[in-house]
Amino acid sequence: MRKAFSAVAATAAAGWMVASLVVVIAAYASVADDSSGSTASSVSSGTTSSAASELRLGYFANVTHATAVVGVAHGEFASALGSTKLSTQLYNAGPAEMTALLGGQLDAAYVGPSAALSAYVQSHGEALKIVAGATTGGAELVVKPDISSPADLKGKVLATPQKGNTQDVALRSWLKQNGLTANADGTGDVSVNPQDNAATLDQFKAGHLDGAWLPEPWASRLVLEAGAKVLVDEKDRWPNGQFSTTTLVVSSSFLSAHPDTVRALIDGQIAANQWITAHSAEARQLVNDQLKKLTGKALTPAEIQRAFSEQAVTDDPLAATLQTSLDHAVAAGLLKNTDLHGIFDLSPLNTELARDGRAPVSDAGLSEK
Repeated sequence: MRKAFSAVAATAAAGWMVASLVVVIAAYASVADDSSGSTASSVSSGTTSSAASELRLGYFANVTHATAVVGVAHGEFASALGSTKLSTQLYNAGPAEMTALLGGQLDAAYVGPSAALSAYVQSHGEALKIVAGATTGGAELVVKPDISSPADLKGKVLATPQKGNTQDVALRSWLKQNGLTANADGTGDVSVNPQDNAATLDQFKAGHLDGAWLPEPWASRLVLEAGAKVLVDEKDRWPNGQFSTTTLVVSSSFLSAHPDTVRALIDGQIAANQWITAHSAEARQLVNDQLKKLTGKALTPAEIQRAFSEQAVTDDPLAATLQTSLDHAVAAGLLKNTDLHGIFDLSPLNTELARDGRAPVSDAGLSEK
C-alpha cells in the first residue's frame, strides 16, 4: 500500500465565549448523534466501517503544517483516501479551527496540542481524538534587539496567533514562570495581543509590537525581514528539545463511523512525511510554492531554509508531553486541570506503522478512559 503512495509524483481556551461554546458543543453533539450515535467510540471498538464520501480537513498555511501542505499538494492524501473526496479549509490558529470541528464543519484537523486540549476539555472529553503527531519544534519568542531578558519585557506588548492557541499558552506560561503577569484581558506586566500572523509582522515592522511567540515560518520572517532576535527557542523548554507543535485530531463521531477513512488519512500522512524526510530540498520548495499559492507571498530562500531547520515532521504525537502542555495552560489560567485519559487513539497509526515494519508509538497510557 505504501508503494502506491510513494509513487505519487515522487489550546479553545478561556478566551472563548461561554455562549459560543454552548452552541458549538451542542452542534457537535447533534452531528455525533447523526453520524454514529456515540461520541466515545474508536477504531478499536470494532465498529463496522465504511469509507466516508468526504473528509473535511483543516490545516494552516505554515511550515509547521508541512505534513498537511505536502500531503494535500503532493497527492499523498488523495491517493490514500481513494474514492473519498478530500475538502480542505485553511485557518490562522487552532481555537478557531477547533470551533469548526466542534460545530461539525470539519472531520479532521492539523492543530497544536493546546487548542486540541481546549476542545477536549470543553467537550468533556467527547469531541475528538488525537490520532497522530505531525511536527515537533518550530516555535520561538522573537523580540526587538534591545530586549535581552524577561525583565526587559515589563510594560511591553507581545503578540501570539490566537488566544488559547499553542504559542499563546507557551508565552503566557513562560511569562508566569519568569514572574511576569499577562492577564487574559490584556492587562498585567506584559500585554499579549493575539492576532493574525501577517498583522503581527506588519505591526512589528511598524514598531507597534515588541515581540511575538510564533510558529514557523513567522518567527523566521520577523527575524530575517524585520530584524527581530530570538529570546526564547521553545525547544529549550522541553527535555531533549522534543515537544509537539502540530498534531492530527479527528472528530470522535467521524472516527467511530469511518475508521477505515481515518486509517487511510494516516497512511497518506505517513507517506507525506516519508517524502518530506527523503526529499528535503524538494519539500522546502513545494511548501514555499504552496505558501505563495495559499497566502499570496512566498518566503525568501533564507526564510524557508531557516524555518525548515527549526522544526521536523513526525508521526509521533509525543504523548508523554501532553500533560505538560496542559500544565502550561492551567498555569496561564487558560484551562482547568482535567483527566487526559481517552484523548489519544493511536491504534490506526500503529496499525499503519506496523505495515511499514516500524515500531509503534506510545500513547503514554492516555488512550483508555
